[in-house]
Amino acid sequence: MASNGTWTADELMHGKAGDRHDEPTASTSSSPAKGGRRFSTKKLKGKGASADPMDWGLPGHLTDEEVAIFMKFRDEVEKRGGEFKNTVYSFGDIEGEAFCLTRWLRARKFKYDDVISMIEEATEVRADARKHDFYPDPSEALGCEPSVFQAQYPQLYHGHAKNGCPVFISKPGILNVDGMECITTLDGILKFHWHVMMHDYKMRLLKHKEAHPNFTRFECVVVIDLDHLSTSQLSQRALSIVKTQTAIDSVCFPETMNRTLVINAPRFFSMTWSIIKGWIDPRTAGKIELISSRKNWESRLRELVDEEQLPSDYGGKGMATTETLKKEAPEGVLQQHHELVYVRTSGHCSVDVPAGGELEVKVFSRATTEVTISVVDDNDKTKVYTAAVAFKHTGGTDENDPPTSMVITTQRIAGPVKARVKIESKGSRFSAAGNYMVACNIYGK
Repeated sequence: MASNGTWTADELMHGKAGDRHDEPTASTSSSPAKGGRRFSTKKLKGKGASADPMDWGLPGHLTDEEVAIFMKFRDEVEKRGGEFKNTVYSFGDIEGEAFCLTRWLRARKFKYDDVISMIEEATEVRADARKHDFYPDPSEALGCEPSVFQAQYPQLYHGHAKNGCPVFISKPGILNVDGMECITTLDGILKFHWHVMMHDYKMRLLKHKEAHPNFTRFECVVVIDLDHLSTSQLSQRALSIVKTQTAIDSVCFPETMNRTLVINAPRFFSMTWSIIKGWIDPRTAGKIELISSRKNWESRLRELVDEEQLPSDYGGKGMATTETLKKEAPEGVLQQHHELVYVRTSGHCSVDVPAGGELEVKVFSRATTEVTISVVDDNDKTKVYTAAVAFKHTGGTDENDPPTSMVITTQRIAGPVKARVKIESKGSRFSAAGNYMVACNIYGK
């Protein structure tokens, strides 16, 4: 590769002298863990093609025809420039021309016209978010603190895989749809995802590239933990949340999935997957492994990720995901407690405030029935810390109308104390008031 980052046709087909790929692919990694479903390798046709399907379309593995399409695409990107080029190089020039352009080409199987159409669509999709600098403030994007959101749908980046790709862990098995509805909107989730991709994931890639110049795979190793997933959780609302997050990636950040491990899958999902797998392109299916046995998925994760980079609750020696998520708390917060309270005529939740701590209570809801919310001593109900405050949702009822929120405590409540947050409906006893998300922050004095 020349000093300006341009690869020659011969290098695109056969690679640079001394080039190597660090990824433990299906043909180079240890044999699959028992219970894991892997894609078998096969010889691909064409000069320069790799024997490993996972290397198809990567620099150093292109055919003559693919090189010609690459050159044409490169010229078009430079000719158009502007937002078209910015869309292609969404992670910046540091990704490297050859690796960036082949990501887009692989996404549409080197069909030139389809690639151009995809980028034009992606440029339109990201246009509004770009006007807002892809929402640098996550709280403003969501309409609530990220820690409140993460408590309803735990998702986090945690270290890097052996090939340098960031490791992303998602826990849809414990997604609290009712809680999400109380605190944010689908539009808020969409904005937050733009923030994550352009201000979190992107920065992780760039920092790793700066520290490891040979890192070239701007991709992610994904762990989808389905523990506790039930059929009742697969509601239209839940699927809309997941679909909202993946819709952006499919068109704006193509070929950024390095490998996905679906773990702790219940039996009903395993049966569904056997059907879904038949609908997916074999190369894409080859990147997805379904492993239900904890022993087997821990073993497979350790093949892909060093123990020091892997959370302790996923078989490694790194910080547990629960502890990592606590770092999302606002500055000065020592502990957090989030609880969804359903109110028919009344409801409550309790929280322990330790000595040296001070409690702040915030409530989110879309319920339009007026309620009163107070904070009392859980052991002595006559001891009132915050007198009853009137609360009701005053906004619209569309799914993208923001919910109403209010800080209930006029001043923070000093510990040690066990506080009870009481919610009492002012509506008819024959109708339910609805759901309320109670977010408790305990600050240090």
